Amino acid sequence: MTKYTFLGLIILIVITFMVRLLSLQLNNDEYLRKSENNAVMTVYDYPDRGLIYDRNNTLLASNRLYYNLVVVMEKTRSFDTLTLCKLTDISKEKLKMKMREATRFSVRLPYVIESQISKSKYALLQEKMWQFSGFSITKNSLRDYKIHSAANILGYLSEVNENDLKKDAYYHLGEQIGRRGIEKSYEKYLRGARGEKFFQKDKFNRIIGSYKNGKFDIEPSISKDIYLTIDIELQKYGEEIMKNKRGGIVAIEPSTGEVLSMVSAPSFNPNLLIGRKRNANYKLLANDSIAKPLFDRATQAVYPPGSPFKVVNALIGLQEGVIRPQTTFSCYGGFYYTPYRFMRCHCGQVENNLLSAIYKSCNTFFGKTYTRILDKYPTSSEGMDNWAKYLRSFGLGNYLGYDLPSGQRGLVPTSKYYNRVYGEKKWRTVTTISNAIGQGEILTTPIQLANLTAAIANRGHFYTPHFVKKIDENSIDNRFKKKDIPIDEKHFETVINGMFNVVKNGTARNAQIPGIEVCGKTGTVENFIKLKGKKVQLTDHSIFIAFAPKEDPKIAIAVFIENGYWGARWASPIASLMIEKYLNKTISRKELEDRMLEGSLLEEYAKPFSNKPFTINE
Repeated sequence: MTKYTFLGLIILIVITFMVRLLSLQLNNDEYLRKSENNAVMTVYDYPDRGLIYDRNNTLLASNRLYYNLVVVMEKTRSFDTLTLCKLTDISKEKLKMKMREATRFSVRLPYVIESQISKSKYALLQEKMWQFSGFSITKNSLRDYKIHSAANILGYLSEVNENDLKKDAYYHLGEQIGRRGIEKSYEKYLRGARGEKFFQKDKFNRIIGSYKNGKFDIEPSISKDIYLTIDIELQKYGEEIMKNKRGGIVAIEPSTGEVLSMVSAPSFNPNLLIGRKRNANYKLLANDSIAKPLFDRATQAVYPPGSPFKVVNALIGLQEGVIRPQTTFSCYGGFYYTPYRFMRCHCGQVENNLLSAIYKSCNTFFGKTYTRILDKYPTSSEGMDNWAKYLRSFGLGNYLGYDLPSGQRGLVPTSKYYNRVYGEKKWRTVTTISNAIGQGEILTTPIQLANLTAAIANRGHFYTPHFVKKIDENSIDNRFKKKDIPIDEKHFETVINGMFNVVKNGTARNAQIPGIEVCGKTGTVENFIKLKGKKVQLTDHSIFIAFAPKEDPKIAIAVFIENGYWGARWASPIASLMIEKYLNKTISRKELEDRMLEGSLLEEYAKPFSNKPFTINE
């Protein structure tokens, strides 16, 4: 490289730096704005949080205005603490503690000193704010739930914490964020995006106008309204009928996958988790380790599916060709599945074909069907994994993909599962025989059972269950895809006829509704808990799955009542009342309705330990 080339390179670099320096100094107002930072106040402009409606445009969640007093510590000067305490009703000790917390958090970032200030206090403070350098008031909105139900669906809001700040730099302390339910799943739509306005202050810390005529102001992004698939009248009816009971109800529209109602009992009024009493109320709810009102039993509780699962094994058996509708098995109070082990049956029938086995709920028929399904293959492992594939096609053993943040996968056992439990090649089909009647290792959630029922109602397919119908005026149904089940439609017709006979002639005759053809299946599930380290059997759970009408179904439902004795005692009448309420908008069977509304299982729940219901002052 010649000396002239080298000299030219140096000159070029110097010129480049000079041009950039001049650009920064003369053309970039951002740095000027930063230099004037002490004379400029930033006010955040929050859009109102999006409203939430039900499927019939009933308003479920709106907003009410509130104010926060915030401080930026590096901007503070000496001020009259007594005056500020008097204006805000904050004790001197609390104010000092909050300012210490603000210093530890950040001297440059705003920190909330007092939240949810009333309009009257805001008016007094606004006149005196010039006296308190570094302090400002931010405006925000507080949720206002118009109904006292659907807390497990709607979710709730709370202030962001340090973990939230680490995950998402958008938020500032004192802001609200969705914690559960729709509020969490659709947070970005519901919150919109805050704007920023900059104001010029004089030497007395008083606002004298907009900074640079609003050149740097950022307009807020408007939030969006959410329209749910939920029918709030059906939801409220379900919660009322589940009073003094524990369990879950999930109702789905089979043709769309739209969730019509999802009840978790016991629940709580969502308004308990807003306002200044929120923290105290949350502690009461969270500390109730017996009733667990914050636990969403519809999506998080896992149970054996019991006898409703027999219809799934019937469908698999038909598709695999190991049984036909005319196949008959003898039942003499049960059958020996090994020379020394006997599975009991209470069907009261000596000979059963598939139809009678479904409506009589014959353990023998489905035990032998399950054995044939697995033993069709060279090894039990191959048979088990083939059976598990069918189950997963119904959405079992999976989160389903619905648009709420809570849930459990349940369990679909495979050969790997049994190899881990018993050892490879140390188990056989008969080792897993309880799966035949839904009492084995398989575990399901109420929403999975409702979805399974919708798939049967549709004769072989389902749509991903979901809770949001529209965002503003834009439908989102196309996000939730149709999923086919690898079983021929003709086999579904056979099983549906059996489910129709369950209600017409079988174990769920109390689920009959005048003028409506209901198809269903009852279940009674054994219930064990560990108490003081010992396995204790409690009263059985009550289950019922159903859909109606038989042709062109409008609703599919699963009801699970903890410690409910047997399927027909609680679950089937409750399900039939929910179906009638949705389809007819009124109830014709008032005596049955009164019995379910007034019925209580609290004494049953109190048997293994003292039951002390929680009380909250609203």
